[in-house]
Amino acid sequence: MDQTLAHLQSLGLTLPEVPAPVAAYVNCVRSGNLLYLSGGLPMDGDNRIFGKIPSDVSIERGQEASRMIILNRLAVIHGELGSLDKIKQVVALNGFVNSEPDFYEHPAVINGASELLIKILGDRGKHSRTALGAASLPLNVAVEINLVVEVED
Repeated sequence: MDQTLAHLQSLGLTLPEVPAPVAAYVNCVRSGNLLYLSGGLPMDGDNRIFGKIPSDVSIERGQEASRMIILNRLAVIHGELGSLDKIKQVVALNGFVNSEPDFYEHPAVINGASELLIKILGDRGKHSRTALGAASLPLNVAVEINLVVEVED
């Protein structure tokens, strides 16, 4: 077992099954040493987080959605590379929050994702970031996140 996966499990976390794309795209594309991961949604089996923040979904539940997405994006990376140890650096995280027009705490919601990446990967998890609000997101999910990750040869 790779060290990163063992660390993740020591935190009481597990990787979900690699989620199947819900439309006409693939989970990730590799170009050179970069993996471009498609937007992940907060859906893991029957655990799904839908609705607008903060009217339908609290900020805390939005953070949970962000963490859920990170675990499913890590599952995609593990499926693609066979080991999370091959992650050299999370380069960029783009987070989209399904929010009401007068909501301005998008960074607080996406912090759930950023903090989890750093907790799991240490300095390799530090990244540039965008946190935006959206009038709506696919399937009415509360959050969507995509990543760009530098990987070993």
